[in-house]
Amino acid sequence: MLNNENLKNRDIYLNQLIAFQDKEPVKVVTGIRRSGKSKLLQLMIKHLLNEGKDESQIIEMNFEKLDYSLMSYIEVYNYVKNKIIKGKRMYLFFDEIQRIDGWENAINSLRVEYDVDIYVTGSNAYLLSSEYSTYLAGRCIEIKVLPLSFKEFLYFNDFKVENIDSAFGGKKLVILDKLNKTYSLKEAFDAYLLFGGMPGVSDIGLDQEKAFMLLDSIYNTVISRDILIRERKRNQNNITDAILLNKIVLFLADNIGSNISFSKISNTLMNEGILEKDKKKKPSPHTVESYINSLLETYLFYEIKRFDIKGKEYLKTLGKYYISDIGIRNYLLGFRDRDKGHILENIVYFELLRRGYDVAIGKIDDKEIDFIATKFNEKIYYQVTLSMNDELVSKRELEPLLKVKDNYEKIVLSLDEGNEIYNGIKSINLINWLLN
Repeated sequence: MLNNENLKNRDIYLNQLIAFQDKEPVKVVTGIRRSGKSKLLQLMIKHLLNEGKDESQIIEMNFEKLDYSLMSYIEVYNYVKNKIIKGKRMYLFFDEIQRIDGWENAINSLRVEYDVDIYVTGSNAYLLSSEYSTYLAGRCIEIKVLPLSFKEFLYFNDFKVENIDSAFGGKKLVILDKLNKTYSLKEAFDAYLLFGGMPGVSDIGLDQEKAFMLLDSIYNTVISRDILIRERKRNQNNITDAILLNKIVLFLADNIGSNISFSKISNTLMNEGILEKDKKKKPSPHTVESYINSLLETYLFYEIKRFDIKGKEYLKTLGKYYISDIGIRNYLLGFRDRDKGHILENIVYFELLRRGYDVAIGKIDDKEIDFIATKFNEKIYYQVTLSMNDELVSKRELEPLLKVKDNYEKIVLSLDEGNEIYNGIKSINLINWLLN
């Protein structure tokens, strides 16, 4: 049943599943394709077996496999029903279940009729849309799986962080590979900036040509299967132009961390001649919005809202978009060092999500704070920049934070050595922050 080969731990997500083990809610694992959802189910199965559960209590169905992909939801229900052992608690694992029309009927019936603990995965937010959530309202918990963090990237590629003696006294952090070859933190971080965090890249080794072939496959599957084919299955005609969809992807990827409106995208595509064959058919802002929503549903991009700190309300205009994997962006656009500031923002945004924060852009007067991260009674303000060594840059990054008069922590993350304090504002090295 369980293939332990190349099964790396993802404790941040596994612990969330374990916390809800044997509790009523259906565990719904979501995230972009190939981000590790299937492996997470395998990790959970391994945990159950280590606890002493019998293999006969575990039922797995992967709907990417031909054996199951052509089933109806009634056939899914009957397949599981015939494998249930009376008097035993059963653990049901359904991978990429959104491929089955009416899947929610099978899941809900099994949940109600039998002593079962249910885990499902899906690569589309449509899985939890209002249409489906009515069946499972209040009875499901979502576990959002993201591509690898920098720390996970090191672990998946068999790198270790070691604290060694520095030639100039004191200690310094270095990276060791499995052959004990030494690299600097910056070298390892630069590799992360290039390859991104898709777990499959680590499986094939850090080879750019092979990595981009894998990322090409993931990207095209997201565009074709998760958007265009799904739209046809839903009998929707909102997303029909594959060329326009790709152009919008390229625009968003090229403008991560920038304030964007639907009308701006529409005008840019037209004015720059990007849609040469359809110059007389400029996409309306409403059309652009529909296409972007389809990308958000696949978890390829995430939207972040702006929050007016003084007015204490979210603003409806000029949000920003970040791409879930920086490796996919490099595959689409090529690696460009001039974009590094926004790339660092992208990495910090997803790291904050991994750490369980709700994240917004901060607006105060005419200034902007990159991120406001909140969790329970905790709030932290973050600015992200390449360096604070330039006086003008330092002033630009600190000024918005100095305008905020509350007592919550304020941090500037950069590639500088860090550990400085400006009027109570901490300057921290970004790479060290990612490793903590």
